[in-house]
Amino acid sequence: MNVFYKRKGLLLFLLPGLLGIVLFYLLPFVAGAFLSFTNAGGHLQFTGLQNYVYIWRHPLFLLGFQNSVIFSILCAPLAWILGFLLAQMLHAKIRNINGIRKSILIPYIMPSSTIMLIWLLLFAFGGPINRLIAAFGGSPVSFLSGTAIRIPVVILFVWKNLGYVTLVFLGAMQSVPSSLYEYAKLEGANFIQRALFVTLPGILPTCFLLLILTWVNSLKIFRELYFLGGSYPSQEIYSLQNYMINSIRQMQYQNSLAAAYSFAVVIMLFFSLLFILQEKALKSMEGEVLY
Repeated sequence: MNVFYKRKGLLLFLLPGLLGIVLFYLLPFVAGAFLSFTNAGGHLQFTGLQNYVYIWRHPLFLLGFQNSVIFSILCAPLAWILGFLLAQMLHAKIRNINGIRKSILIPYIMPSSTIMLIWLLLFAFGGPINRLIAAFGGSPVSFLSGTAIRIPVVILFVWKNLGYVTLVFLGAMQSVPSSLYEYAKLEGANFIQRALFVTLPGILPTCFLLLILTWVNSLKIFRELYFLGGSYPSQEIYSLQNYMINSIRQMQYQNSLAAAYSFAVVIMLFFSLLFILQEKALKSMEGEVLY
C-alpha cells in the first residue's frame, strides 16, 4: 500500500508536466499532421498526399531542403570533431590551453544579433578578414554573396557551438580510467592514437548522443541565415525554414506543414540509422572485450 501511495503521489507531481507536454507538443503535432493532408480553403477537405506531391515538385522546397542538408553535413561533423579534439587536449592538460576553459562558453551565450553584427563587420568586403587575405598577397573575397557566403555561416556555427560540444565531451572523458592513458603512453601511443583508441571507445554512447544533438542544432541555424539574407536570400543560403515561413505568409499553411513533416520524417530516419550504427558499434566492442 505504501508503494501504491508513493507512486500515486509521484504521478500527481508529474501530472502538470505531462499535461503541458500533451497540450503544447503532442496535440499540436497530431493536429498539424492531420492538417497537412487537407486543402487550404475555408472548409477542410481531405486531399491525401496532394500537398506532399506539390512540395516535392516545388523548386524552392527542393532548394531549401538541399541547402539545409548541406549545412548540416558541413556544420555538425566539423563542430563534433573539433570539440572532441579540444576536449581531449583539455583533458590531457596540454600547456597553454587551460585558459580556453574559462571563456569557451562565451560564444554560446551571446545573443545571435550581436554575433551577426560582428560577423558582418569581419567578413565585409573591406573588413579585417579580407585585409588579412590581401596582406598575404591574396585577392579579397566577397564572403557575403555568392557561394562564399556559406563559409562565414559554417564558421559561425562551429565557433558558437564548439564550447558546448567540448564541455560535454570533457565531462564524459572524466569517466575513462587514467590508468588506460598511462598504459597507452608506456606503449608509445601519441596524442592522436590515445584519442582514437582509448578515449573514443570509452565514451562511445556520449559520442553518438552528442553527434545527434549537434546535428539538431545545425538544423536551427535559420536565425543567422535570415539575418544575412532576409526572407528571400540568395540561393546558396535559402533554407527550408525560408520556404515554410514564406508559405505561411502566403497563407499556404498546408504546404508549410507538409514541408515540416517531410523533413521530420527524413531526420527521424537518419537518426534511426545513427542509433542502429551505435548499437552495432557497442555490440562489436562488447564482443572484443569478451574475446
